[in-house]
Amino acid sequence: MDVVLVTLHCAPLVVPMIGDPIADAAVAVADDRVVGVGERGELAAAYPAARVRTWPGLLLPGLVNAHSHLQYTDFADLAGRDLEFAEWIGILTERRWTYSPEQWAESTRRGIHGMLGSGTTACADIVSDPGPLTPTVRSGLAGASYIEAVAADSAGWQTRLLAQTLHRLDKAPPPRTVGLSPHSLYTLGEEAIRGCYRIARRRGLRLHPHLAETAAEVEYVAKGSGRLADYAERFGWDMELVRAGGSGRTPTAELDAIGGLGPDVHIAHGVHCDAADRALLRSRGTPVALCVRSNRILGAGEPPVAAYLVEGSPIAIGTDSLASAPSHDLLEELAAVRDLARRQGYAAADLERRLVEAVTLGGALAVGQDDIGRLAPGARADFAVFAVPTTGDPYQALIDHGSGRCLATVLAGRIVHRQST
Repeated sequence: MDVVLVTLHCAPLVVPMIGDPIADAAVAVADDRVVGVGERGELAAAYPAARVRTWPGLLLPGLVNAHSHLQYTDFADLAGRDLEFAEWIGILTERRWTYSPEQWAESTRRGIHGMLGSGTTACADIVSDPGPLTPTVRSGLAGASYIEAVAADSAGWQTRLLAQTLHRLDKAPPPRTVGLSPHSLYTLGEEAIRGCYRIARRRGLRLHPHLAETAAEVEYVAKGSGRLADYAERFGWDMELVRAGGSGRTPTAELDAIGGLGPDVHIAHGVHCDAADRALLRSRGTPVALCVRSNRILGAGEPPVAAYLVEGSPIAIGTDSLASAPSHDLLEELAAVRDLARRQGYAAADLERRLVEAVTLGGALAVGQDDIGRLAPGARADFAVFAVPTTGDPYQALIDHGSGRCLATVLAGRIVHRQST
């Protein structure tokens, strides 16, 4: 009979996210799974032969980054150049062609290191080129890698991008979960978007498009004009929305009209979503991954965080790429989200708790994985320890003090980051 070694990870405070915080607590781990969460004494009695690790600070589930582009870690200089969005995406697109698969892999490895060092154990990562998937698979990160379909009108979808997308999906290395990311309404023709959704739904894959990120996107969809229409013309794309002079809809309503929302989808950004758009997202069961710092750097606008919270919309939190954000530190991101919610008038006392829920439970919902973002028997043994106060409100402590203070990250039961002291 095989003997399973149990390890007790003990801390002054454990925040499981599906129950109340527990003082002087422990998480029992066997192999890559949690087998118990509770008071330290009770678990020590239940597992008398367990190995014991004692951590200072607050222990909670590993954070879930619901929107990232790890491959662009080496493009961090773009975040400091004060570029307007259409100019930024043009420069990024041109620079992409200069990178080899090996360079993409190295850039991705550096991004993964930054995530693990800040307590992130899962991500929704968009993969645009060959190279990034291998280091992500090897890292053991939970979440999903979304193969990106981008830069094709409807004719280009049929002649090039369809075959390329199928090939990349078929060659994706296991065991990493993959999904599909039809980039946006302004970089894909209508048939390309519809085709992505057909492929994903036939294969049971989740989808993760960019949506309602900028005012330029709103103009493009409604009127078929503006900087993003110029961008399409520059690349020689024959786009239906440009040809028709727009659809008169918002980006959210337009994507819904072509079947692009649903519980198998989570969108990135959702900055320019009015009350009707937000109600539509809720009715379709589609979460939004907020990326406040990226939106600010690119001048995209401010997502209606307070309205999402008041209305009960499902939200998650992402950092976007280092090409448009200062770090992959999700607790740094949460501080920016909180500040924006307060400025927008959200005054309820539950703000910090709901934001920490968004970066754990909300992220898990967005990627469709119910064994992450929480600490409970059967969940993946993914968690992080932060050097923050363990008295008072733990959610406020994490947002006030947690950025840059991740003491340890445990991924599938393995310690993959430990801060030197």
